[in-house]
Amino acid sequence: MQLIAPMDWVMLSAESREHPMHVAGLQLYQPPPGAGPDFIRGVYEAMLAHREAQPTFRKRPAQILGGMPGVTWSFDDEIDLEYHLRRSALPGPGRVRELLELTSRLHSGLLDRHRPLWETHLIEGLQDGRFAVYTKMHHALVDGVSALDLLQRSLSSGPSDDQIRVPWDLPPAVQASQPTNGPLGRAVGTAKSLAGLAPATVALARGALLEQQTALPFRAPRTMLNVPIGGARRCAAQSWSLERVKAVKNAADATVNDIVLAMCAGALRSYLLDRDALPDAPLVAMVPVSLRKPGDPAGGNMVAAVLCNLATHLDDPAKRVEAIKTSMRESKRVLSQLSKTQAMALSATTVLGPAILAGLPGLGGAPPTFNVCVSNVPGMRNPLHLNGARLDGSYPMSIVLDGQALNITLASSADSLDFGLVGCRRSVPHLQRLLGDLETSLKDLERAVGL
Repeated sequence: MQLIAPMDWVMLSAESREHPMHVAGLQLYQPPPGAGPDFIRGVYEAMLAHREAQPTFRKRPAQILGGMPGVTWSFDDEIDLEYHLRRSALPGPGRVRELLELTSRLHSGLLDRHRPLWETHLIEGLQDGRFAVYTKMHHALVDGVSALDLLQRSLSSGPSDDQIRVPWDLPPAVQASQPTNGPLGRAVGTAKSLAGLAPATVALARGALLEQQTALPFRAPRTMLNVPIGGARRCAAQSWSLERVKAVKNAADATVNDIVLAMCAGALRSYLLDRDALPDAPLVAMVPVSLRKPGDPAGGNMVAAVLCNLATHLDDPAKRVEAIKTSMRESKRVLSQLSKTQAMALSATTVLGPAILAGLPGLGGAPPTFNVCVSNVPGMRNPLHLNGARLDGSYPMSIVLDGQALNITLASSADSLDFGLVGCRRSVPHLQRLLGDLETSLKDLERAVGL
């Protein structure tokens, strides 16, 4: 028996047909020179030969009262690998557009609670000869950092390595001995830390009200993005040069994440202006902050969240960057004063929890905790390969919620930043246009800092 950690239980409890609670990744691969027509079939069969699965890939929630998640995990002794690993082909003409349409449909479907909570789809048929892998896992099993760690460990650093490794059959990562860091230890630690939340909340309020530099929960303006959502999703993806973003970062004396937030702020400002829907008050972004350290247990969620003033009311991109820098610096300062458990508890009670639980009956209608999630997950620093096929891009696809109809998540992949956008299909029209707005926003930032 293994207890479900508190935040993981919230992820399971909040799931419904309108609110799938899985995270996913879409990877694009360029086959090696000389790869024949049977290359992808060979990759699929080699993956299928890995019949063993580590505990994270064998567990599902024990259920009570006909479907509600209990407080423990069940573990399947065997898994139906042909169900979890699937091979698909795109319809013609096999453009990235068709790939994203398939990704949108896959991302809309719920994971089967009667089976371990993950699926991997090997997708061929792209007209340029590349192939894709789409994998989704329930957010109760992994956070963004641990999901990317699984991906990196399953790939090789060189094109000559033809050994195929799969995330579900990796050896356990080397971990330090931390007996109190499992689900029970985290639950006890969270309870013990509740007494420490009052000083943290006071510090947060002082930073916001006296210094006017930190965004507070439930102070975000209501926008067209902050509405009840349906179950269908639309996904969009694009890569940007990390070198371009770093050049702006250096010129603005900022961080890469500050510039990413500024890119998103400018894009959202343009997107909402085009629809005559930009509020007078600045939008607020929720920015997840990973608390995972070397030696921490794999799986589950070890994440806190800070709120960032996106300064979308400002027309000047340079002034917008300065406002974002200040907001992030002050929010991180408050977070740095807390222990890991206190940071997770504070985020769960004031930011993440209210946003997730807003989809439960009777709990909606409150002002939005924030307007949009912008998550920057540290990714791969060097080129990686799958059976000699080069990884061309790795696009995270995350969660949208009632009142939070848009999610922007990105990950670094060698020399690029790979953006994955997920929106409610009904509530966020023309999601792909945000990609053009992001490029325009980056160009505006380059001009603003003199590049």
